[in-house]
Amino acid sequence: MSGRVHGLRGWVLQRLSAVYLALFLLFILGRLLIVPPGSAQEWRAWVGSPPVNGAWAVFFAALLIHAWVGVRDVLIDYVRPAGLRLGLLFLLGLSLLAMGYWALVVLVTAARIP
Repeated sequence: MSGRVHGLRGWVLQRLSAVYLALFLLFILGRLLIVPPGSAQEWRAWVGSPPVNGAWAVFFAALLIHAWVGVRDVLIDYVRPAGLRLGLLFLLGLSLLAMGYWALVVLVTAARIP
């Protein structure tokens, strides 16, 4: 049984993250079309508000999860030498962690701006 559902968790994570990414992008596009920010200060205030800031945090988390699952699967499927595959997976994980940290810093900074 476990052999048949081996990739199910990654598949579900990728589908759920894709749904959130699509819905969030529709929300952002709708917001920008209906109430476009008049200035950078308005944009910062909107992004810095707790609900929107939290939604951005979930967006970045979903984006990183989506990228991890997708690129990991490609590397596992197409890179045959185990050492090279492991090295590439390590670099991928490290770069995604760095991007996640950068997104967190940006969101915390946006939340602090009055």
